[in-house]
Amino acid sequence: MTDHNFDNIAAKFVKNIYGTSKGKIRTEIVWDELLHCLSLLPDRPLRVLDAGGGFGFFSQQLAALGHQVVLCDISGELLKEAQKQLAGKAYQYNVQILHCSIQDLHTRIDGKFDLILNHAVLEWLAAPKKTLGGLLNFLSDDGLLSLMFYNKEAQRFFNLVSGNFEFVAKGMIRKKVVRLTPTQPLDEQDLQTWLAEFNMQVIRKTGVRVLHDYLKERSLCDDKFDLLLAMEKRYCHQEPYASLGRYTHLTVKVKN
Repeated sequence: MTDHNFDNIAAKFVKNIYGTSKGKIRTEIVWDELLHCLSLLPDRPLRVLDAGGGFGFFSQQLAALGHQVVLCDISGELLKEAQKQLAGKAYQYNVQILHCSIQDLHTRIDGKFDLILNHAVLEWLAAPKKTLGGLLNFLSDDGLLSLMFYNKEAQRFFNLVSGNFEFVAKGMIRKKVVRLTPTQPLDEQDLQTWLAEFNMQVIRKTGVRVLHDYLKERSLCDDKFDLLLAMEKRYCHQEPYASLGRYTHLTVKVKN
């Protein structure tokens, strides 16, 4: 396996990830988590690294707040979209765009960051643990990591309640790649183990889309979106719902 690049479906990526009901819920929940991170960090312009950030949806919002952001991605097409969206904005020069892999960042940047974003990236990598370990070298001792990954247990539960018993019994191995569905969902316990090995600790866990993907009546996703979003926000930190989110977000710091 090689690291996945979205160059050939960049437009579809932008539309499906951020322009649908599931995308809107994802961005709302994750932005709330980033605001929580900011509340725990010094009240000053921060140095932020958005590692594998695509067209920089959150990079742009953080830059608008006055923070200095380095956005990197292996997709040149998504970075072109970032440049297009930043053009003419008052905060466009708060974002430095790097067309490179996370693994090559050490050749392009120096110093430490107050906040590192790594959202829905690890499940697309050939060596997720090694890449995460290298990324953490850029985190300051009192900084925070905003880590989101595609949740393997949520994938399992979704397929079970959908009646896809044979698929689950065979280990959920896909015969063909669904272009925006990761083939390597991650187990939270594995992530927790890796983080502990890297001397990191999780200080907050959040489920992202704990209800949306399980709705029997799909029309409710749009027809009652505001109520759905309110319920997502209400239950995203509570178990067992937090562990059933299609994605899991972890706020992580260096262990004391």
